[in-house]
Amino acid sequence: MGPPSSSGFYVSRAVALLLAGLAAALLLALAVLASLYGHCARVPPSELRDSGAPAAAPSLPGKQEPTSQPGPTPEPDVAATRSSWRPPGPWDQLRLPPWLVPLHYELELWPRLRPDDLSVSALRFTGRVNITVRCTTATARLLLHSLFLDCESAEVRGPLSPDAGDATAGRVSVVEMWFAVDMQYLVLELGEALQPGSLYELQLSFSGPVSQDTREGLFLNLYTDQGERRALLASHMEPTFARNVFPCFDEPALKATFNITVIHHPRYVALSNMPKLSQSEKEDVNGSKWTVTTFHTTPHMPTYLAAFVICDYEHIGRIERGKEIRIWARKDAIADGNADFALNITGPIFSFLEDLFNISYPLPKTDIIALPTFDNRAMENWGLLIFDESLLLLQPNDKLTEKKIMISYIVSHEIGHQWFGNLVTMNWWNNIWLNEGFASYFEFGIINHFNPKLPMNEIFFSNILHGVLREDHALVSRAVSMKVESFTETNEIDELFDLITYNKGASLARMLSSFLNEKIFISALKSYLETFSYSNAEQDDLWRHFQMAIDDQSKILLPATVKSIMDSWTHQSGFPVITLNVSTGVMKQEPFYLGKVKNQTLLTHNDTWIIPILWMKNGTTQSLVWLDKSSKVFPEMQISDSDHDWVILNLNMTGYYRVNYDKLGWKKLNQQLEKDHKAIPVIHRLQLVDDAFSLSKNDYIEIETALDLTKYLAEEDEIIVWHAVLMNLVTRDLVSDGNNHDIYPLLKKYLLKRLISIWNTYSTMIRENVTALQEDYLALISLDKVFGTACLLGLEDCLQLSRELFRNWMNHPENEIPNPIKNVILCYGIALGNDKEWDFLLKIYNNNTEEEERIQLAYAMSCSKDPRILNRYMDYAITVSPFTFNETNVIEAVAASEVGRYVAKDFLINNWQAVSERYGTQSLVTLLYVIGRTISTDLQISELQQFCSNMLEEHQRLTVQAKLQTIKNENLKNKERSARIAAWLRKNT
Repeated sequence: MGPPSSSGFYVSRAVALLLAGLAAALLLALAVLASLYGHCARVPPSELRDSGAPAAAPSLPGKQEPTSQPGPTPEPDVAATRSSWRPPGPWDQLRLPPWLVPLHYELELWPRLRPDDLSVSALRFTGRVNITVRCTTATARLLLHSLFLDCESAEVRGPLSPDAGDATAGRVSVVEMWFAVDMQYLVLELGEALQPGSLYELQLSFSGPVSQDTREGLFLNLYTDQGERRALLASHMEPTFARNVFPCFDEPALKATFNITVIHHPRYVALSNMPKLSQSEKEDVNGSKWTVTTFHTTPHMPTYLAAFVICDYEHIGRIERGKEIRIWARKDAIADGNADFALNITGPIFSFLEDLFNISYPLPKTDIIALPTFDNRAMENWGLLIFDESLLLLQPNDKLTEKKIMISYIVSHEIGHQWFGNLVTMNWWNNIWLNEGFASYFEFGIINHFNPKLPMNEIFFSNILHGVLREDHALVSRAVSMKVESFTETNEIDELFDLITYNKGASLARMLSSFLNEKIFISALKSYLETFSYSNAEQDDLWRHFQMAIDDQSKILLPATVKSIMDSWTHQSGFPVITLNVSTGVMKQEPFYLGKVKNQTLLTHNDTWIIPILWMKNGTTQSLVWLDKSSKVFPEMQISDSDHDWVILNLNMTGYYRVNYDKLGWKKLNQQLEKDHKAIPVIHRLQLVDDAFSLSKNDYIEIETALDLTKYLAEEDEIIVWHAVLMNLVTRDLVSDGNNHDIYPLLKKYLLKRLISIWNTYSTMIRENVTALQEDYLALISLDKVFGTACLLGLEDCLQLSRELFRNWMNHPENEIPNPIKNVILCYGIALGNDKEWDFLLKIYNNNTEEEERIQLAYAMSCSKDPRILNRYMDYAITVSPFTFNETNVIEAVAASEVGRYVAKDFLINNWQAVSERYGTQSLVTLLYVIGRTISTDLQISELQQFCSNMLEEHQRLTVQAKLQTIKNENLKNKERSARIAAWLRKNT
């Protein structure tokens, strides 16, 4: 928001004198109150949430109020807050007013964590922060961010004299402090206005709760190490959780330096962004000794990157280009070598990015720590990167490339942030994709550098592009870069950390690189990073540096400015479908909708994209062309029905769009697949399958067109292509929900005939030499679906292999089930077994401490086809051992199968109160969706509503009714599609 508004009102001299007299009396009353209660109102977090803020402070006579200050732009309209007894003001806005600029924080935190007392149900911390600020606009009111903190005192010192230090600094009285809860502000009302251009120091003492249920702000981890129960504290500030830990200016553009001090028990080590500067000892009022660890001053950085950990961990380390890198983890994990892989890759990744951007990593050290539980996966804090240990630690006996590649990707992503996000930070959260999108994109550049044999186009499709194209739709999704004014609540910032920011952002960066070239792309990024180092940037700043790189050469010619091209992708939601008529060469674009709307005039998505078209003809790459209007003719793309030409658009799937063809275009591609599928690169066989099935599902082409592309599959030996086919064709609504019993035998006959070759290849490998899979990343991410389909379709060899591997594991637990097919083997081991197999898995579950593996085992136990076992399972989870299955809703897991759906429904009738108490009433709503996912008539809806009428509140019943109606309509639509698939299968089997 801009400077305060110049609007105001005028009064006569007499009225002014009267008001001044009243204000003086009020000031006297306030002075008395201040002497009684101190400078700062103490409002517990619970009262903050329940009762709102205290009454408003009066205007101060003779003092400049911020609302009377002129400015170049008017103050935006404000909305009323829940604290209706306060007048509308800047506390109603999501953004801080620009009256103060923070320069430096002196922050001290003292959490009371003791290793000999882990009864930490109400663990708290105390702290002090001195914030040096520069005043830009005269104001007698200060706003900072603060949430769930109790303030013990607040003082303002200044103006500060840079020459004389603090010795001559005066005091500005704090008349009142109050909390604007809705926008999470701490408001200080001062006795006089601060002077523009002067420096001040805000001094605050505070206390707050350590979070135990969420990983926000300062939070607790309880874990087991060396056979003992232990605890650690760590921080997570992104995007808006620094305010949970200390009062601050919690916006990314308000960068400052930090001096951080952590007071902790002597048996713990404290880590922060910078290396340790000094250590001393402190004694509390009870005579207990504490260690005071102070750290060096940080570079300029936003509050969301401030970080600290207090733990009893070990570490391993190495020096890379003169800078220390340490990996911290549980002592058991370090002793077992679990952190070795992460340490070995971290230094070379840093060096690669330093060389790529020609910008050295500016901090003297990097600590990377593996937390037992970290919901956010990983966080790029400058100098102290935090990971969930499942994403950083590698078991020494884990030889599979999949886990190594996963760790490499995540480590690369967080190290990429040291440049994109830490060194150069977006101005505000509306452009968070500048951080996350480019960090996600460079994951693949880094991995490709160190693993040049990996098929990067196929991996990018599988890991990034496929998922976001399923979620990003015109009118349904959001733009990558949103308008600042579109944000009104803090939780809207949290929601930005999604597939659009990460995956679409990475895809747009990849598309930009593809229509330029790598040299220009990197050159522009170097210039951008150098210019905005230790500062902030907006999207337009990035485009300007790309335009400068384009203008400095003559080889690459663009149809518009880089800003015009890229704004067409970042400022509107969704993506285009381009359709090529190969007979005429006419190409057109339109937005991709979930279900193509016949009357497009009903829609409001009128913009077009400026689309780069990289393409090939008969396997030969052609020159780049641009579709910069709704339609355009490309004569070079014409082919006739009589020749053997074929055309594929979107080379290597670097463009963020789907491709459609006229009937002849699809026909020619299908003919080429059947004639010689190897002539079409693997990435484009993937593309054809994914585009065709998506377009058919949303009414752009007939389903038969997509199915025709599968006829050649008996010759397909690339498992990633098989994975794409099966993900689109073997779906729950077609083969698992019981509504399409006629499709199952047809699909079984059609697919098994074609699947047998790829099955034989990989089943032989699993039986004879599973280590051969070690370097086959695409197989590792595809085998689960391929093996699961083979067993689902009743391939006897698959069922037999499942029995063999499960029983071998039962008899010899050291013979672990190969990880890529472990889900399938566990599920079918239970489905084909009896009580013996089920009891064995329950025992393994109860003895396991790894959350991820416990979830896997819990779902496997729901695969039984025996109603008696399933009832026993649910009874065990609800009544016998009600706190065992904390990671999994067992009733939902059972209800997910066709047999289990009916068993779960009966169980729910008899035990709904116990289920509600165990999993909460909201779980009943979810259960009803699972149980009712096959309904296709209003009668079935009525029966289910009658069934659940006693279980739900009125508002829940209305929600369920609407959802069930939606499910019914979707099922009716799918029924028509299923009938057409069945007819096609009869014709082609």
